This record gives sequence, structure tokens and C-alpha cells, in this order.
Amino acid sequence: MPGRILIVEDEREMRVMLEKGLTRRGFEPRACETADDALAALSAEDFDTVLTDLRMPGMSGLALCERIVLNRPDIPVVVVTAFGSMETAVAAIRAGAYDFITKPVDLDALVLLLERAVRHRALREEVRRLRQALGREGEADGLVGQSPALRQAYALIERVADVDTTVLITGESGTGKEVAARALHTRGRRRGGPFVALNCAAMPEPLLESELFGHMKGAFTDARTTRTGLFVQAHGGTLFLDEVGELPLSLQPKLLRALQERRVRPVGGSEEVEFDARIVAATNRDLELAVEEGRFREDLYYRLNVINLELPPLRARGNDVLLLSQHFVEHFATRTGKRVLGLSPAAAQKLLGYSWPGNVRELQNCIERAVALTSFEQLTVDDLPERVRSYSTPQVMHEVPDMSELVTLEEVERRYIHRVLEAVGGSRTLAARILGVDRKTLYRKLHRGENEEPSS
Repeated sequence: MPGRILIVEDEREMRVMLEKGLTRRGFEPRACETADDALAALSAEDFDTVLTDLRMPGMSGLALCERIVLNRPDIPVVVVTAFGSMETAVAAIRAGAYDFITKPVDLDALVLLLERAVRHRALREEVRRLRQALGREGEADGLVGQSPALRQAYALIERVADVDTTVLITGESGTGKEVAARALHTRGRRRGGPFVALNCAAMPEPLLESELFGHMKGAFTDARTTRTGLFVQAHGGTLFLDEVGELPLSLQPKLLRALQERRVRPVGGSEEVEFDARIVAATNRDLELAVEEGRFREDLYYRLNVINLELPPLRARGNDVLLLSQHFVEHFATRTGKRVLGLSPAAAQKLLGYSWPGNVRELQNCIERAVALTSFEQLTVDDLPERVRSYSTPQVMHEVPDMSELVTLEEVERRYIHRVLEAVGGSRTLAARILGVDRKTLYRKLHRGENEEPSS
């Protein structure tokens, strides 16, 4: 990952070597001889990472690190220290340095370290930007996000909020369908009326009919008083029918007639009652498939699906994950009275890499748990659930493997060793360190079966 690197090194030969080597690897380095020159450069230009020697004439690299951490905490500092000077390196880390590398500098190892530092800074900047965006415009009636997929939903809500057309909200479980329904209500002309919500899957059929249409006193055993149904209770406002795909088939004709006639007959009643409410329904089911299978009436489906508002899954919303996370951090920190300000870059990276099968609801639960557990002002990776910490993108085999390509475990090991060698630019010392073997073992594995001894 290329980036702008400020090199601070008083030895000319080392400075030139680093500058040329990083340029070849795609970075944009700028070299300074002293810490004072580096501070002047930092005040005039922006850099992704500072790479500084610790022992220099004048201001030391440690003092420079402290100044940068104080004045530009957004820029990671990588320090270069002599081999064996671990106490100095530890002091730099305590002063706020991002990481350190020892001399003689292995360019391949340095490139990997600088790439991590640049990514670290980019992620911190993204968290900061999204946090600012949240304060300005990231929230619309509870729908938090700025991704193109969610902006399409915003746009449709704006277009249909003031009309009474029935809306069917679709999307996976946990994507925020009730939040979207409330946004339709609060942005429309019925905002002064009631918002009445019912989960159609939450109660048995006899109670559901009574809940929707109301009942008269004595209509059934427990009907001790007359009760007004939700259609009438929502008069002048919005009736939200969540999980409408779970509505019993026997009740669907009654719902269809209510939608067509704008009047309902209470259970046990002889007269119909008019209502004036906007109907918004939601489901995570495929209603077209339910119609084909005879589990949902086709005419009711078309009556509900006049306008379809489809909410995207969280995995399709990119950096909205961070924006939502920050929103939930602030919410739960306020509710619990804890001083938690946001996410660490490492935690943010884990959240971005997770697939969120439970969508926004799962993320909300994750952040609530993390805020409750954390002992710091920023959520760390250790505060996240195990499933998020350990998640890795599954590798899918798209084709049946060619049997001629199947090889022995010995050959698999040899090929992997070659891959590691390529990744570290041919450095056997670094490759052996990564593989966890000594150089002689590495040589034997590379040349297994050959009668060749390593040269001394």
C-alpha cells in the first residue's frame, strides 16, 4: 500500500539507501537529516508515516517521536534502533511510537512494517471522518449511514413520505425495517398522528384478528370489554405490519378487504368502522415465492407491494459499519455512564472484515457488549465477541480441481516455502524466521532429495 514516508536519518549512506529502496517499492519518501528539519516538513506537508533513527545529533529520535505524538498523533512513527538496544526501542513505544525496526535494516521487513503503519493511519482517518459525518448528517430518523445503497433508500423515503400509498419494506432480518417505517411516518404529513406497530408473527391467530380489527364485548370468552383494533387506533397516522409474510392464510382475505374498503368489522360486531391510516408492511420472506407455493394470496401481495422499499444488508454497506458503530458507541456510553469515545483502528478493522449475518441488530448487540466490557476510552479487539475477532473470509472453490495438479504434502511444503521467499524478496534469514525454522533446515527442505550441501 503506497504512502508518503518522511525519513529522518543523519547518516547520508543510510538515508540514500532508504530513499531509493522505498521509491522502488512504490512509496513516496522524503528524507531529512535532523529532527528540526522533520518538524518543519511536518508543519508544511502531510505524511502517512515517519521513519526516524533514534540516535541523531541535536534533538534525538525519541524526543522527535514525543513531539509528533503530541502535535500530530494521527501520523504513526516507526523508529530505527541499533541491534540490541531494546531498552531504547521500548522507551520509544512508550512514548507513542507505532513500532520499531532494528539495524541493519532488512528492506523487505521494513516495507511490510510501513505498509501496516500506512493502513493504520488510513483507518484512523476513516474512523475520524465518519465520526464527524455522524455529527453532521449521518442520521436521518434513526437510519444511520452514507453508503450508496442506503442513500437510495433515503431517496425513496423522501419521495413517498407525503403520499398515502402502501409501502412494502423488504430486507434481511436486522436491516432496520421498523426504523425505515418510522422514518416514512415522521417525514410524512401524518407525523402528528400515531405510529402503531404490530409483529404479525408474535401472536396466535385468534388474538391477531382481535388485535387488528378489534372485538365487541362478549365476542369470545375473555372479551370482557369492547376493544378498538389497531387499524382504528392508527387513525390519522401509520399502521406498521411487521413480518406480514407470517400472517395466517385465513386472515389474509380480511386484511385485503380492510385495505380495499378502508373499513373494518370488529370480531363479534355487526357494523363496520372506518379508518384513515397509512399502511406500511415489512417482511424478510420472499413473498413472490410464498404466492407461488400458495402460502400468501397474490391479490394481497399486490395490494401491499405498491411501492417496494428494499433495505440493503449490512455487508453491502461498506463503511456504514464504522458509522453505525460510532453511533452505537455514543448511545451505549451515554446510557451506561462510561467514558467510551470510539473504536481503536484494530477494532474498526475487525468490524469492517466481519460479514454481519445478523445485520444492524447484530452490530448493535456487539457494540453494546463491547461498551459494557471495555476498560478503555476506545473499544479494542479484545472487547469484541469471539466470532468477530476470529472471523476470516471463507475461501470458496469455484472449480473442480484438476487431478493432475494434486501433489504430495512434501511438494505443498516446498511450494509454500518458495512463496514465502518471494514475499520477503529472497531473504532466507527472514523466510526462516517467518517459517519458524533455522537456515539449515530451510535449505534442506528446499533441496530435499538433492545431493547438495549448503555453502558455509
